[in-house]
Amino acid sequence: MKDVTLNNGVVMPQLGFGVWKVPEDEAVPAVKKALETGYRSIDTAAFYNNEQGVGRALKESSIPRDELFITTKVWNGDQGYNRTLEAFERSLDNLGLDYLDLYLIHWPTPAYDDYVDTFKAMEKLYNDGRIKAIGVCNFEEEHLQRLLNECDIKPAVNQVECHPYFAQTKMKKYCHKHDIYLEAWSPLMHGKAVLEDEVVQELAAEHDKTPAQIVIRWHLQNDSIVIPKSVTPSRIEENYHVFDFELSENDMKKIDKLDCGDRQGAVPGEMNKR
Repeated sequence: MKDVTLNNGVVMPQLGFGVWKVPEDEAVPAVKKALETGYRSIDTAAFYNNEQGVGRALKESSIPRDELFITTKVWNGDQGYNRTLEAFERSLDNLGLDYLDLYLIHWPTPAYDDYVDTFKAMEKLYNDGRIKAIGVCNFEEEHLQRLLNECDIKPAVNQVECHPYFAQTKMKKYCHKHDIYLEAWSPLMHGKAVLEDEVVQELAAEHDKTPAQIVIRWHLQNDSIVIPKSVTPSRIEENYHVFDFELSENDMKKIDKLDCGDRQGAVPGEMNKR
């Protein structure tokens, strides 16, 4: 496992395990399998409705708390200063933890203009020692710039949709410039076309790896944090075993050329669901 160091000095595993759309009852065995495989970073969210399942898996694990890196997110309807503080306590209770490693704003929801106050509440929690690092999800440059201008603490992470068909090249450059780590959600494009792409298939054959391993390796070598998700034990293991090979510069360029702007999720500036 390779770690990255966030802009406040906190160390975070570069490869984590995501539980988006994993039902509560399935989250327990999936997270336990991930932990047994070697994952130490688990990414959930209040909106996923599986924080309690994640918490049960953590409790049943014998892994010391200080070896784990747990992320969750404040949902859109819980944004605003006081509501964020309340949402944080609910998430912490659901997870059965006394602190979080990373707390993120799930979407900027610009129509409601709450994200600055939300981030200021997170700053308080950070300063109180309740959170090791704070960041955001699905923020575009204008939203990030506003936080940089109006808040005291720089976001450590911006978690966004990112895969070879939607490579987020411009956002990666912006985040790198401002010492913010880009974290990729849907890194395998939900297991869709990108894994069946001829270029990815050919590289998988050349390296004797699976297409998913090739794509995860591409993310890692782009210096992104990546959180693949699966409930299938064999795939949980497969997605973890990506540190015993490297893609060449030419391999990386081949995958880079696949970018066609194929966004699968919502456009952040237009996503105002609560």
